Amino acid sequence: MAHTHDIAKLLDIDAPVYEVVVDSAQGSTPREAGSWMLVSQTHSWGTIGGGRLENIAIEKVAELILGNSPTARIDLPLGPEIGQCCGGRVSLTLTKLDQPAKAAVKARVAAEISQRPHVYIFGAGHTGRALAQFCAMLPVRCTVIDSRSEELSLVSKSVEQRLSALPEAELSNAPANSAFVVMTHDHALDFLICSDALARQDAAYVGMIGSRTKRAKFLSWTQENLNGLSTDALHCPMAAHAKLDKRPEVLAAHIAAEIMSSFSQRA
Repeated sequence: MAHTHDIAKLLDIDAPVYEVVVDSAQGSTPREAGSWMLVSQTHSWGTIGGGRLENIAIEKVAELILGNSPTARIDLPLGPEIGQCCGGRVSLTLTKLDQPAKAAVKARVAAEISQRPHVYIFGAGHTGRALAQFCAMLPVRCTVIDSRSEELSLVSKSVEQRLSALPEAELSNAPANSAFVVMTHDHALDFLICSDALARQDAAYVGMIGSRTKRAKFLSWTQENLNGLSTDALHCPMAAHAKLDKRPEVLAAHIAAEIMSSFSQRA
């Protein structure tokens, strides 16, 4: 079965589409209750956990389409009976979507996307671009900000790019609970952006690329110029546990995990 990340295309096709919802999840299960996916005869969107469980749901949708049945319910033990070893139990409801239901799903997804936390990456260098690629796969709204158009042109087109002569000015438009990742080509600019981000006191994450020496210099700079600014929330070095491998892609993966952990803790 082919998969699509474009939910609009799936819902706009002139063919039956079913919503598969995890009604209950007991014990060890791949997804929690409330997880859902959409399935047509040729495509799917979302996931209820993958593996044999998801295959059974997809096969059941094919049966429902063949029999023109509007709904079904499945209760599955996730054990040897279906070739999985999770050990839990899952109940699924499969429902054919009519046009109003399809519109409601579109609205639900749009609302979920609008509520996703923001990640602002200041600096489109090697690590910034690598981090943007990871963010494109995560449930976040990512924006890469830089004053260099040539660097921005190398950023993944799946994330927003913002050319700005004053990157630090972009902080004022960011919503609360955003993540700010500072890795520009200028240490003085890094200090300015970081201090402004920390001064907001509503960020989910503030990180600055650099060593412990850079952190010490930043702390000294804030004491001299911004007496009273708390730097306790600053992540610098970012992903310090990954210090043995500083390749941009590896470092970016660890930073992405650190950001998502911060979002989860805030939630």
